Amino acid sequence: MSELLLLFIYCALLGSGVGFLAGLLGIGGGLVIVPILSVILLHFDVLPAKQVVVAAIATSLASILFTSTSSAIAHHKNGNVPWDLAPWIMTGVALGALISGFLAALLPEQIVRMVFAVSVALIALKMIFSGKSDDEAERKLPNKGLLTFFTTIVGGLSAMIGIGGGALLVPMLSFFSIDMKKAIGCASACGIVIALFGSVGYITSGSAHFALSDGFAGFVYLPALLGIVCTSWFTAPLGAKATQTLPVATIKKVFALLLLAMAANMALR
Repeated sequence: MSELLLLFIYCALLGSGVGFLAGLLGIGGGLVIVPILSVILLHFDVLPAKQVVVAAIATSLASILFTSTSSAIAHHKNGNVPWDLAPWIMTGVALGALISGFLAALLPEQIVRMVFAVSVALIALKMIFSGKSDDEAERKLPNKGLLTFFTTIVGGLSAMIGIGGGALLVPMLSFFSIDMKKAIGCASACGIVIALFGSVGYITSGSAHFALSDGFAGFVYLPALLGIVCTSWFTAPLGAKATQTLPVATIKKVFALLLLAMAANMALR
């Protein structure tokens, strides 16, 4: 079996799990894709070690474009996307993702890796402790301009670490008393925008480093992208459907423990 085919199979297996989590938890899947894909790219010696994390982040974002689309369609059919808010949130995340896609490619690999590890650890801790001390009082959403400003920051950080934004958007929207299912649905829709604009930045800035003939579109490694997408597209709707029956809050806490382990590995590797 050729190494390229084996890499494709590994990425397809990764995509099947990531797609389900994307639909279930409203995350684009980058929290899982980036650390695991980094290991895969290193194992197959696809590119220099100092560029592995950036390539994993860029490929993760590109895959999220497909995964989030599939997940968002499923959530829309279930009536879980608040379209009265989505345009304002999408505007902010698009701007942040576009800027971040260019900047992250210019930063040293160690900085990008540490930003990812710290961000994931904080997200995981929020998942573990959410609900234990949160104030139950209803909070109103800020005005549309301020909401767009907040989501610009969310979009920028999400694109920098290669995630669809759900891990940041869902707790933010939940904090402002948005129903959890609608927060997850909105995050899925916004993941499309973050992935699209973030990928543009990574593809443009990476075009000087890698050629299409080598399997790259900028920093996006196309064989890995194809492997992830060919399964995640089909498993994302299954995850979205599972939100209606599975204990999402409990699953999030278990998932958070996995994220902490991944963040520690990324930071200490």
